Amino acid sequence: MAFKHRDILGLQDLTAEEIELLLNTADNMKEISKREIKKVPTLRGKTVVNLFFEPSTRTRTSFEIAAKRLSADTLNISASTSAVQKGETLSDTARNIEAMKPDIIVMRHAISGAHHYLAKRVSYSVINAGDGAHEHPSQGLLDMMTIREKLGTLKGLKVAIVGDITHSRVARSNIYGLSKMGAKVFLAGPPTLIPPGVERLGNITVCSRMKDAVEGADVIMMLRIQLERQGKALLPTMREYSRYFGLSEELVKIAKPGVLVMHPGPMNRGVEISSDVADGDNSVILEQVENGVAVRMSMLYHVSGGGPTE
Repeated sequence: MAFKHRDILGLQDLTAEEIELLLNTADNMKEISKREIKKVPTLRGKTVVNLFFEPSTRTRTSFEIAAKRLSADTLNISASTSAVQKGETLSDTARNIEAMKPDIIVMRHAISGAHHYLAKRVSYSVINAGDGAHEHPSQGLLDMMTIREKLGTLKGLKVAIVGDITHSRVARSNIYGLSKMGAKVFLAGPPTLIPPGVERLGNITVCSRMKDAVEGADVIMMLRIQLERQGKALLPTMREYSRYFGLSEELVKIAKPGVLVMHPGPMNRGVEISSDVADGDNSVILEQVENGVAVRMSMLYHVSGGGPTE
């Protein structure tokens, strides 16, 4: 099937078939990263702009590497070096970049919905690299790729997502994507960090205790506490949070044998996850990072209209 979208703004907008297409292409793209010369001419002559209004290590670097492996020209712009610091609006920034004739812009922004606003006003393709607490589609895709690679399927799996659900764009993209692909999502976290009505987003069960979410799980996905988005104290102390919602070796033992332990990063070791678990045999955290490059190559490839990959 052909990918019919000019932009990728969120997994909520994609069908199960479109998600599968992106994952299948990512599987093929991963082979490129294992070659001695890690480059194909697929996007030669195309220009990809990474416009990041929030800090990022993994996502920005991963998109840059992905674009270069497809032979695109890349340009990185951060908020600290952009005219936004002088009062320029997002719309004016985008239109000035458009005048330079880029082909794809990869943007991270603190405001939910900023990418939808942008996509309606520009002629180039827009890829969402994270918008506020809304979505992070490339992270959701790389998580699903990693699960499918390790377990062979997504359908019917029990996936526990634990932590700050309210402020997590990673959680939302995974909820949309995993639900569409037939997985069952179990959420756990302090009541103050579980959004009301979250069950309406997909095939979701909300658990008041972490043990209920983790027991018998095929996958445990831990989330960072996003203090920078909370605006007010929603937890008594980090120590108490870790006691009730931190992932320990004892909790891993009540999940299914061979359970996958995941984290989108950055990790707060000793808070949401112990070092023994993060570095243990069940952890696929570094595999997530590796698959991020392949997934982002797939996204760039499809929004550009596809073409030869040799």
